[in-house]
Amino acid sequence: MENLFKTIFTGSKQALKAAEDVVKKAIEEKGKDHNVSFPDTAYSLPVIYAATGNKIKTLGELEAALDVVRGLIEEEMKLEKALNGGLATAVSAEIIEAVKYANEEAPYSEPCTGFIPDPVIRSLGVPLVTGDIPGIAVVLGECPDSETAGKIVKDYQSKGLLTFLVGKVIDQATEAGVKMGLDFRVIPVGYDITSVIHVVSVAIRAGLIFGNVEPGKFDKHMEYTKERVPAFVNAFGPLSELVVSCGAGAIALGFPVITDQEVPEVPTLLITQKDYDKFVPTSLEARGIKIKITELPIPVAFAPAFEGERIRKDDMYIEFGGNKTEAWELVKSVDPSEIEDHKIEIIGPDIDEVEGDPKRLPLAIMVEVGGKNMQEDFEPVLERRIHYFMNYTEGVMHVGQRDTSWIRIGKEAFEKGFRLKHIGEILYAKMIDEFDSVVDKCQVKIITDAEKVSELKQKEAEPKYRARDERLASLRDDNVDKFYSCLLCQSFAPAHVCIVTPERLGLCGAVSWLDAKATYELDPTGPCQPVEIEGLEDEVKGIWKSINEHVEQKSGGQISRISLYSIMEDPMTSCGCFECIAGIMPEANGVIIVNREFDGATPVGMTFGELASMTGGGVQTPGFMGHGRYFISSRKFMSAEGGPGRIVWMPKELKDYVRENLDKTAKELYGIDNFTDMICDETIATDPDGVVNYLQEKGHPALEMDPLM
Repeated sequence: MENLFKTIFTGSKQALKAAEDVVKKAIEEKGKDHNVSFPDTAYSLPVIYAATGNKIKTLGELEAALDVVRGLIEEEMKLEKALNGGLATAVSAEIIEAVKYANEEAPYSEPCTGFIPDPVIRSLGVPLVTGDIPGIAVVLGECPDSETAGKIVKDYQSKGLLTFLVGKVIDQATEAGVKMGLDFRVIPVGYDITSVIHVVSVAIRAGLIFGNVEPGKFDKHMEYTKERVPAFVNAFGPLSELVVSCGAGAIALGFPVITDQEVPEVPTLLITQKDYDKFVPTSLEARGIKIKITELPIPVAFAPAFEGERIRKDDMYIEFGGNKTEAWELVKSVDPSEIEDHKIEIIGPDIDEVEGDPKRLPLAIMVEVGGKNMQEDFEPVLERRIHYFMNYTEGVMHVGQRDTSWIRIGKEAFEKGFRLKHIGEILYAKMIDEFDSVVDKCQVKIITDAEKVSELKQKEAEPKYRARDERLASLRDDNVDKFYSCLLCQSFAPAHVCIVTPERLGLCGAVSWLDAKATYELDPTGPCQPVEIEGLEDEVKGIWKSINEHVEQKSGGQISRISLYSIMEDPMTSCGCFECIAGIMPEANGVIIVNREFDGATPVGMTFGELASMTGGGVQTPGFMGHGRYFISSRKFMSAEGGPGRIVWMPKELKDYVRENLDKTAKELYGIDNFTDMICDETIATDPDGVVNYLQEKGHPALEMDPLM
């Protein structure tokens, strides 16, 4: 063990020397005042910020940060000191990488990503808490051959893990035909070992973004990553002193290291595994990651890692819908006696019977389910899962829902033998597996006969869609007797409690009141719990005694009061994975809203990431509020301050996305036509004066409302 400790300290001193040299050279060339930052983050530089509480902005400040590294290197032959040496290597790596970004505007190029921006981490929040991403694998070094690398990485991918690649394994995975990129949850970070810090940065920022872990309290950050970030490291090939020291840093954060090299083992933390067929199960076991796999009789892979796959025109074998043909999908509850369980019926030509180019067919997917606990309200919940189940299929792309669906099947999937019956097998297996408490029997009809598709749409689908829309339209906060809490995100944000109402969906945009109701019915001890609406204290602000008591209990006493309809007084907390954030703009007497996809500056002088850093992690920040896209057009959107009429600026993409529903709400509340056109966007102005001038020109209602502050 002493030899291991010596190796770690040798690596940490090598890293320190390299960091000192690159900082010195950069200062000589650019001066101490030269800017230092990573792109699109509010936490630069994340590891140093978490450790010290200081944000690094210049090369001079970066030079001072070298003292942090020196302070961590204490050459005593003890595990604690050796792990600190590993952390010293991590800080040195961040310094070296920061100098890369100071020297070059884009130091990384395809296929490597380098630094992972804040919005990407926020977008991963929901799949991490739901288990769609059950863990994080860091694969670094060089496998014995490309076949081994490809097999291991594809295995992680098939299990849904988010996998980061560092070193020559990137080229090996490419050669093995691994589909890579954020869409496939396999991310090549960089070839230099120091680029692994960008993965460490993701883990550290999880604590800053979701957990409200205070910067400067690094012991709390290490506790958070150990308990809440399910990551591990696979280190292949010869292990240099620097790689061993990096591994010690990973272990200090709670991430076990599994290697194919002979090392002095530390039980559960540093493990040698010579059998490459056992590498994946050994890694999962070491980190305590359990994978639930549904075996499907299909010729392609099936995993959440393929959710973001896009089938381009040149790679497409056939498509359905997308305004090219008629396409719709429906989940319908029927009496179990009417169902022949596991019956999959194809009505019309299969995809291998279509001629011409491009190949297109109409498509109707009818999933009929039955069970003694099935309810009609659950139908749309199950139906929306069709989108995910289809997208989890390698080589299949699904966009939209109901009668706006658009599906493409790739050439590679077709060549592997994928046919329409396999869509039926997927939907049958997943409906039975995920909804076993309400679905006892299931049958699937897949229809490509054009006449039958149109006939059944009018007879079966459209009446169901209308009935559901009428049901949803009738659901208002004041005509139900309970709301629901959603605690899914507490695995990352322990103090956060979402309250979901008919008119206020979860801030992640993924959980509606009906979803929460169904989730509770399906799993009474699960993440969604009913909250009786009792003890009204303020109808305008949306304050109830029963809700405050529930939030206080579920937040562990961290939050004692919330206002459901106010942004200024005790606003609801946010975990960090919200789709949008609203913030007050005093000059315009209103609020700006920015979505995480927008990477520019807003009229309040902050980017999405900077605004979001003020309100995530389960804290209440009056004047700022995380929320979902659909909440923007709700009557209850900050209704205590006047409602959606307070919205003065949004990115154009978001404005166009909510236009139809927001215009409808504004007409109902204010009698204003085309209200969305009164809202400024980045194509018009991003400076406060320009925004206010536009609002005055349009006669925006916020200018006449009572002062926000």
